[in-house]
Amino acid sequence: MAIRTFNLPDPGEGLVEAEIVEWKVAPGDTVKVNDMVLEIETAKSLVELPIPWSGTVKELLVNVGDTVDVGTPIISIDDGQGGDAAPAAAAAPQAEQQEAILVGYGAKAGATARRARKQANGMPLSSVPEAAPAPAPAEPTPAPAPAAPAPAPAPVAREGRPKAKPPVRKLAKDLGIDLWSVQGSGPDGIITRDDVQAHVAGGVNGAPTPAEQAVGGSGGRSPHGSAYGMPFGSGEREVRTPIKGVRKMTAQAMVGSAFTAPHVTEWVTVDVTKTMELVDRLKRSREFRDVKVTPLLVLAKAMVLAIRRNPGVNATWDEAAQEIVQKNYVNLGIAAATPRGLIVPNIKDAHGMSMLQLAEAIGELTATARDGRTQPAEMSGGTITITNVGVFGVDSGTPIINPGESAIVAFGAVRKMPWVVEGPDGDEIAIRHVTQLAMSFDHRLIDGELGSRFLADLAAIMADPSQALVWG
Repeated sequence: MAIRTFNLPDPGEGLVEAEIVEWKVAPGDTVKVNDMVLEIETAKSLVELPIPWSGTVKELLVNVGDTVDVGTPIISIDDGQGGDAAPAAAAAPQAEQQEAILVGYGAKAGATARRARKQANGMPLSSVPEAAPAPAPAEPTPAPAPAAPAPAPAPVAREGRPKAKPPVRKLAKDLGIDLWSVQGSGPDGIITRDDVQAHVAGGVNGAPTPAEQAVGGSGGRSPHGSAYGMPFGSGEREVRTPIKGVRKMTAQAMVGSAFTAPHVTEWVTVDVTKTMELVDRLKRSREFRDVKVTPLLVLAKAMVLAIRRNPGVNATWDEAAQEIVQKNYVNLGIAAATPRGLIVPNIKDAHGMSMLQLAEAIGELTATARDGRTQPAEMSGGTITITNVGVFGVDSGTPIINPGESAIVAFGAVRKMPWVVEGPDGDEIAIRHVTQLAMSFDHRLIDGELGSRFLADLAAIMADPSQALVWG
């Protein structure tokens, strides 16, 4: 018998630790090469770890909820081999045993070793290796039958944090449900969407709390809900939420950006009636029937065209070399609010995409972010970012530049407003669709003239998308 110990691999991106979110196997389970055995949360994403060997799970060396350093032993596997297999494995170089096995970085199914990713034109590759779906892990013991309903829900005793998938965590957060009070019916006690909904409806998990009755199981967010936990005014007077993972990384990055790059913000108010008419036409188009068409799509295309006319905004400041690095490609970041915090995945090589391709890319990006599956490689290498504050009904703001970039554009809510237009008899008042665009830029390399020209070009396309035919 040879026991192999699998250590937490280096996820790259300068990350040195990760939180254990969910074990997908238990001692005694049989695994094959590249079976997904564990889900971890780094400071940038949720990542599933495949096992590099076949065999039987001997022991889980860390618990759900633990934060462990890279290189920490996390699971041991009996590979079924006798003799000197274990010493040979121990003697093998660490890089050879565990290199590149993270989803988004690692070897495809069947591969035994892989070199580091190459780059094309100085850009990180955007493709993520596709792995075959892992078979469902065997259940070591059946879940005990649920107890008779109690008059009120009691906290469920668990080690670590409650087990639930990211979409289920988001649902619970939106409904103001504390997952500690929900009994999981899935394998190994995992909380499912049905468990949360049954809890709200006062099903097998007990009668709903007053806070839960306020949302009535409709799936909507409680008007008094907190973004971090229990609804406002319920439970303890103060709730402390550890700052870790994505939220910690975002906080550090924003502080670094705000106090390193001198920010300048400019605004422009735009009549986007013609953009809204274009959106309506595209929605009715057969070519765009399978994708989501929004004004954000038009803005994304406008960004690419405006960058071609003003390439200096698509650059970064290299402090070490004291150089301005202009990027002749566009990796367009789209800021996304997720259950784990704000993340900024980017669309690689957006400058070479058609409007339809951009629509497909934005749809995939947002769906992946919503499910909590955005990988670190999808968030690295961005060159310029859009943050769509309009979806929250906000008119504008002063966005902070994403680290490593030099500009960010905030897209405000589109509202019907009275607007002065030129009529047959001179100026007249009409009801138009109006929005605000705000642009923050790094004044070390983007001066007022360049920033103003770029923002004016962006506004010109949003005011009249046919302008793209002249510039494109």
